Amino acid sequence: MSEGDLVADRLRERFGERLLDLAEAADCLTAVIGRDSLIEVASYLRDDPDLGFARLSSVCGVDYLEQERDPRFAVVYHLHSFLLKRYVRLRVPVDEDDAVVPTLCVVWPGADYFERETFDMYGIRFDGHPDLKRILLPDDFEGYPLRKDFVQAREPIEFSFNPEQWQKAVQRGE
Repeated sequence: MSEGDLVADRLRERFGERLLDLAEAADCLTAVIGRDSLIEVASYLRDDPDLGFARLSSVCGVDYLEQERDPRFAVVYHLHSFLLKRYVRLRVPVDEDDAVVPTLCVVWPGADYFERETFDMYGIRFDGHPDLKRILLPDDFEGYPLRKDFVQAREPIEFSFNPEQWQKAVQRGE
């Protein structure tokens, strides 16, 4: 991390020991924070007039199962500042037995679909989310397909070819 980094300095000054880690990687500052600090840190980054991280670019889950890290999961947020022309990454460690973080829909309403996708794929719940339900998979789907220990059920796949329908589609330009 470069000396005098405005964002890093402000985060250290404001949140001090509540920052679990603060590091520069691939030209992006990463702040590791506990879930109890998430809304406060995100709001601060958005509202500070010198920082202006006005856009939530993405939310995703990470499963560290194969790396044997504790805790197993993390939720990662990428925030963008048009003012500073840079990104900041927030990473929130999440225990497998208590996979819940507060929703950021109260800070950025656009977090809605990102959080639903993360819930759908990893099973991480977002406390206070206005409509937390599956978004990509059927409601009765069992499991979370992006977890490293997910075992996909084997189903026979049947391929059929109907030359008449194919030829008609080709003639119609489909």
